[in-house]
Amino acid sequence: MEQQSFEQIYADYKNAGEQQALEENGGNSTSPDASGKEQIVAVRKNDDGDLIAFKTSAGRELDYVTALQDAKAGKLAHVDVFHKYGRDILRSEPDGIKENNLDNLPTF
Repeated sequence: MEQQSFEQIYADYKNAGEQQALEENGGNSTSPDASGKEQIVAVRKNDDGDLIAFKTSAGRELDYVTALQDAKAGKLAHVDVFHKYGRDILRSEPDGIKENNLDNLPTF
């Protein structure tokens, strides 16, 4: 097999996975969560590109620490908190959908 075949096979595999993830998540990465929890729908970044604030589906604007607290308390859907670099970090649940990753959300 030549290099192009490997790349095409992987691209097809990745695209199929993304399509399946969209189908499993109702086709809309920002649709209201079935549990009634708020979702993060927009972000604010500083000049270095770091996420510093979040806007929820209910219109609330949360600073980073408040968003971490809400996520730990289970108030926010589709996000995880993990500990790395000596601190807690907020991230999107890995679901195979690039568009709903925190870094890819619209800014406010």
